[in-house]
Amino acid sequence: MLDTTQGGSAPQADERHDALIVDERRGCLFALSQPPLMIFLAVIGCLLLLASLHDLFLL
Repeated sequence: MLDTTQGGSAPQADERHDALIVDERRGCLFALSQPPLMIFLAVIGCLLLLASLHDLFLL
């Protein structure tokens, strides 16, 4: 049988809503501050730079 008593450990609806608002406020700048994403973007940027330099000077 399911336990339907309300214990102190379960978060209330207001607490869950507040936690969602805090997570949503981080936005795009929080995502860009992550090291794996920055490494990926740096590698892609370097490849684009090398390709453009190759096109400008060697072709």
